Amino acid sequence: MQHRHASSASPQLRRRFQQTAVAAAAATLLISACGGGDSSSTPGGGGSTTQNPNNRPTFIVGTISIKSYDGTSDDLLTAGLGKDGLAAAAAPAFADPTAPTAAELRRNAIFVNYRAIVDVQAAGGYGSLYGPNVDAQGNVTTSQGKVPGTEYLAFADDGTGTKNVTMLVQVPDSFDKSNPCVISATSSGSRGVYGGIAVGEWGLKRGCAVAYTDKGTGAAPHDLDTDTVPLIDGTRADRRGAGKAAQFAAQPGAQSLADFTTANPHRLAFKHAHSQQNPEADWGKNTLQAIQFALFAINDRFGTMGSDGVRQATFTKNNVLVIASAISNGGGAAVAAAEQDTDGLIDGVAVGEPNVEMPPSPVITVRRGGTQVAASGKHLYDYTTTANLFQLCAAQVPGLANAPRVSLSSTLPALPAQTINRCTSLVAAGKLAGASTADQANAALSAMHTAGWEPESDELHTSLSLLEVASSISLTYANAYSRASVTDRLCSYSFASPAPTTLVPAAIPAISLAGLFSTGNGIPPTTSVTIMNDDSPGGAMRDFLSKSKLSGVADANLEGALCLRKLLDDRNTALMTGIGQTYRNGNLRGKPAMIVHGRSDALLPVNHTSRPYLGLNKSVEGNASKLSYIEVTNGQHFDGFIDSVAGYGARFIPMHVYVNRALDAVYANLKNGTALPPSQVVRTTPRGGGLTEIVAPQILPSNVPPIAANPAAGDTISVSGTTVDVPN
Repeated sequence: MQHRHASSASPQLRRRFQQTAVAAAAATLLISACGGGDSSSTPGGGGSTTQNPNNRPTFIVGTISIKSYDGTSDDLLTAGLGKDGLAAAAAPAFADPTAPTAAELRRNAIFVNYRAIVDVQAAGGYGSLYGPNVDAQGNVTTSQGKVPGTEYLAFADDGTGTKNVTMLVQVPDSFDKSNPCVISATSSGSRGVYGGIAVGEWGLKRGCAVAYTDKGTGAAPHDLDTDTVPLIDGTRADRRGAGKAAQFAAQPGAQSLADFTTANPHRLAFKHAHSQQNPEADWGKNTLQAIQFALFAINDRFGTMGSDGVRQATFTKNNVLVIASAISNGGGAAVAAAEQDTDGLIDGVAVGEPNVEMPPSPVITVRRGGTQVAASGKHLYDYTTTANLFQLCAAQVPGLANAPRVSLSSTLPALPAQTINRCTSLVAAGKLAGASTADQANAALSAMHTAGWEPESDELHTSLSLLEVASSISLTYANAYSRASVTDRLCSYSFASPAPTTLVPAAIPAISLAGLFSTGNGIPPTTSVTIMNDDSPGGAMRDFLSKSKLSGVADANLEGALCLRKLLDDRNTALMTGIGQTYRNGNLRGKPAMIVHGRSDALLPVNHTSRPYLGLNKSVEGNASKLSYIEVTNGQHFDGFIDSVAGYGARFIPMHVYVNRALDAVYANLKNGTALPPSQVVRTTPRGGGLTEIVAPQILPSNVPPIAANPAAGDTISVSGTTVDVPN
């Protein structure tokens, strides 16, 4: 690996590093690397005479927790579990399930979040193509992949305590002071701060510090019954006692929290939905803050010591290589950060299946195989509320009889009555036509195609609708964009734990509540918490199994789905204001960038995200653009479902492989000037096997071919003006 001052390094980095080369001596460390070491402090000098003191960022509030891990009993990447422990059948047990310690919550959060992002079955590539034991050069080792190092944990806030965005930096002991680097790994979905740990793995293996943030979301709720809230480490406290130290505490709307809870007991508030902050508006800002916090942490560990004993800001944006990375919402946050990076903090971008919100103009045309696609460039809320209407009915398409379902066995369960009832209710509402269920289902699938989904996504609609993916996103984002309070019960929805038999709201089990920091995804349905239809005839009950209020039909609450859609159709002021704060502008400021996205993605369809974003970027930056878009066939959004939900392994390849390859390519470009591969379609080969089996045959390198340095003409993606051309 060549030093960054070599003549082959990219011009961008040669300019950045021409003034100084970092040669930080082995100075006394602020925090020892002893296993289990723990310190809570407020590092960063104030009142120092040092020329360039390492001052803590102004947005960091309160105590900075600093903990070191020895790489044996505990570590940064696997929480002491190692490669084999991360793939274990079950998470480690809490000593006291009703009161887990902060260390136990951290360990299980890493276990759950890592597995949520990647397939941990050996047959799917874990341990051979990726995983803690696969080194930075792709070599398979016998190591368990534990990474010793230090974590810095703190809140970013404006002083009110209402934002309290969690910031976490992992600095491995292997950090290379002569070749310093940082990658960001903002959490995917609505997850907590460890939600990007599987992406952070790439950086830890290379000796890079990793900057994480939960971007104002998070897994643990405010339980209104007990009035308890999560703290930054996942432990829980009384809301009044926690004060500004709460990771999230709901604020009332028109009704007080006490009055709301009296009238609607057993409800829970989640930060993404109910913080009244519209977190997505600040995801780019939060990612930039995480990177700034990472620079502070690196200097606190390794910065040159001033004569007065104060650490200097030795490592800066001018001599640290920084790549913004992550997947899904985290990938969208990385793109937003690069667009907002007026200070030149970020050097490159490498993201997977990003949630990028396209602006209303300029209009980008997307063509596939020379034919314009039916729809492109729609906002997340637009296409997700469409899926929320039609996806469940489309599950009844006869040709999708063997599509994956929510099954943990090789026998596919029968489709629930809600799929047929949703079709019937859509006809009654004038949204579909068709004499038979099959006709109606085909019409629903056609509506999805018209709205921009590719046919490659067809076999995913059944499982995603049964998992209530579109309904959960539609509801959470409606609340977030509208800045609604939990007391507002937007469209008569709420979140609660269902009683075992009646499915009405019940007190959440103490064990579930205590562990939600680790096990939750931040966007119900999640551990013991689900969506409630508060308008169901006879009283509130679990949304999917409820009836629509007016029709009395058990159609998974079509009326609620129509209400969420109507907010957009009627251009609701609060909703539209929030949506307007999330648009991307396409200007990556000339940074080398790679986006990888699965063509089959049914959650964030390529026609509404990566394809038009490529066109937007090229139209805005012109010849200055260094964005390369890689579209992967047989790739979809949820690697964690592969070899976990029956049927996924036979059909889909792991996108995580291509996220790592994108990071490799951007890193090589920044370090050595190696050209990024051009935009292209990578044609993979599914592993095959039984379409209803859980674990498919062993994956081989031939199933996931490399990104081509010189793709064939029939695989090349091109842009002309505002038109993106993607080959079939």
